[in-house]
Amino acid sequence: MISILVVYHSQTGNTEKMAEAVAEGVASIRGAEAVLKRVGNASLEDLLRCDGLAIGTPENFGYMSGAVKDFFDRTFYPAEGKVFRKPYVVFVSAGNDGTGAVNSIERIALGYRFKKVYEPVIARASEGGVTNGILARCRELGQTIAGGCEAGIY
Repeated sequence: MISILVVYHSQTGNTEKMAEAVAEGVASIRGAEAVLKRVGNASLEDLLRCDGLAIGTPENFGYMSGAVKDFFDRTFYPAEGKVFRKPYVVFVSAGNDGTGAVNSIERIALGYRFKKVYEPVIARASEGGVTNGILARCRELGQTIAGGCEAGIY
């Protein structure tokens, strides 16, 4: 069974809706399971055990949330050398354009040596926020990472 860790932080519920849609997408792939966790409850063991990682954050001050940064701070050194090329994807609920949050996560992911396998999904407030279309893209994001892991292409 392929395990995809879906970690997220949400204060307004928008990123949580996106995380649930990603988890639905993962669960729709035969042989895959989603481990959906608020980022504060996610551990090093969760990161090491999963086959792929989906990271969700609101955009706070043009950056990822402090809670997501804390997850990276707690797991970086203990995971060093143990997560090489682990596939990951990102989803963001943004009040602005979301690029600062995405860039900050991608920069940290380089340090872990994760492998980005799909373009981020960004729900921008200026474009309607978390719409049905965004939720469909989040489900596709989950299907893509789970399907790729299940097929052994990542």
